[in-house]
Amino acid sequence: MKYLLLINTASPDSTEDRPAEGPSVAEFMAYEKAVADAGVKLDGNALDLANATTVHVRPNGERVVTDGPFAETREIVGGYYLIDVPDLDAALDWAARCPGARHGTVQVRTVWEPPQS
Repeated sequence: MKYLLLINTASPDSTEDRPAEGPSVAEFMAYEKAVADAGVKLDGNALDLANATTVHVRPNGERVVTDGPFAETREIVGGYYLIDVPDLDAALDWAARCPGARHGTVQVRTVWEPPQS
């Protein structure tokens, strides 16, 4: 099954009880090597934390575009891994090993794949 691991980091102005510094590049490089060597990684990237654009379409069809991550959010999506593992327990194990889980949260989402006809 395919799972998306969404790595959330605390926003700079968050008051949550988390380490002041995020995970190091070396920690993420070691994790990157582990998921690649295990053959479970399908994709993954870090995201630019400073730049984001949100699109919303109102019921009347008007498109509303907002720049930047919202200041009121406590977490910012900092990156993701798309993995292919046998089950949710395996996905949770990989999420717990991610350096982002010690410095934020890692949300595990099942990738929905429509039935083949």
